[in-house]
Amino acid sequence: MAALRDFCAKHLGAGLADRLVGLARPGFALTDAAPGQAAGHSRFGGRAVLEPGTPWPTCEGLPLSLLAVLDTDALAPWLGDLLPPGTGLLNFFHLDTESEQSDPAAWEVAQGFGVEAPEVGRVIAARSTHAVETGPPARSSIFAPVAWAAEPGFAFPDTWDHAWDTLHLGYEGSDYDAIEAFKDALRTELSPPGLLICEDMAFGRPIFPTGSSSVMSNGEDSNHYHHLLQLSSRYEWHLGGDGGWMHWSIPTQALRAGDFNKAIPTPDIW
Repeated sequence: MAALRDFCAKHLGAGLADRLVGLARPGFALTDAAPGQAAGHSRFGGRAVLEPGTPWPTCEGLPLSLLAVLDTDALAPWLGDLLPPGTGLLNFFHLDTESEQSDPAAWEVAQGFGVEAPEVGRVIAARSTHAVETGPPARSSIFAPVAWAAEPGFAFPDTWDHAWDTLHLGYEGSDYDAIEAFKDALRTELSPPGLLICEDMAFGRPIFPTGSSSVMSNGEDSNHYHHLLQLSSRYEWHLGGDGGWMHWSIPTQALRAGDFNKAIPTPDIW
C-alpha cells in the first residue's frame, strides 16, 4: 500500500494520493489451481460446506444452487481487519435458471423476483472447525468443482463507477480516457502485488464487462457496500444475458460484523 501511495503521488500529486489509495481495496484474482496450490477450500462449484443443522437456502420453495466457496481463513492476512476473526468459509448460492441442470420451474420463479433480488441469492458463512460438506437437495444444481488459487492484489473502481466522482479530480467518472490512462500506468509500472486483472475475483471491487457500474436494486449508495465475489461465465454455470457476470456485495458495516444475511446479488447483466 505504501508503494501504491508513492505511485499515486508521482502521477497525480501528494494531495490526492491518500484519497486515491482510499479507493483501492485489497482482493484476489481467482484462477484454476495447480495441485497443492489452492487457497484453502476456495473453489467454484462442488458441494456446499455448511455447519450441521444449517438449512439449505430456498426461494419460493425451490432450492438455490451452490456456485462457489471462499475460504477466508486462507485469504484473511491480505484483508487486514475487514473480516471478523474466524469467519471461515463463505458459501455463495443463487437460483440456477440457465444451466442444463436448471429446474424447469426456476425461470418462472426468477421472473417473479429478478436476478438482483435478495431472495434469489444467498451467502452463508460456516466456521471451518464445524463445517462439513453438504449434498444438495433435489432440484438444486451441482456443478463440477474447480479449485481456486488466489493471487493478492488491489482493485480500483470500474471505469464507469461513480466512486471516481467523489475524488474531484477535475474530471467526472465518465471521462473514460483519463481513468484508463491512470489504470494503464498502474498495470505497467507497479510491481506485484498490483492492480487486479482477472475474470473471477474475491473481494476487491467489481468489474463490469457491459460498461456499467454497481447499482443497488434497493437504491442504496454502492459505495456503502463491499464486494465479496465476482464470478464470470467461463465455467459451466452462466447467469445469462449480455455480460452475465455475477457479483455478490454486502454493506461494509455488515461485513465487518460478520452478518452475511445482508449480502445481496449485484449482477452485471442486460
